[in-house]
Amino acid sequence: MNSSGITASAELGLRLVVPDRTAVPLVARLDYTADDPYAIKVAFHTGEDEPVEWIFARELLTVGIVRAAGDGDVRVWPEKGAGERTVNIALSSPFGQAQFDAEVSPLAEFLHRTYEIVPAGQEGDYVDLDSEIERHLQP
Repeated sequence: MNSSGITASAELGLRLVVPDRTAVPLVARLDYTADDPYAIKVAFHTGEDEPVEWIFARELLTVGIVRAAGDGDVRVWPEKGAGERTVNIALSSPFGQAQFDAEVSPLAEFLHRTYEIVPAGQEGDYVDLDSEIERHLQP
């Protein structure tokens, strides 16, 4: 895991949940930056040349560790079984669906580092609304 004053990154071991088969292990890279304080970019390394990237709301992952969160394309919920606590992440797109599970500890550690960079409730202090509006109004 790496972090600086404005960014954090980590590699997270996941298991792709495949119905009626053994779960398939894979790695995802998580990236967070104060420049986009509400979001976490997750790149799923599936064995293809290019990873599959999704953008998650930081709050969605945080809440999903404790209770079910999310609607539609992304849902996150905790799983309390024997041994290590896990979190489930279900993704849906026009191209298909996937469900992953991961240990809570490394995900929680990564999230903790993101909140050290940008504390909860202070995300708006890191967004320059005037430049964002100007950027979107440019042809």
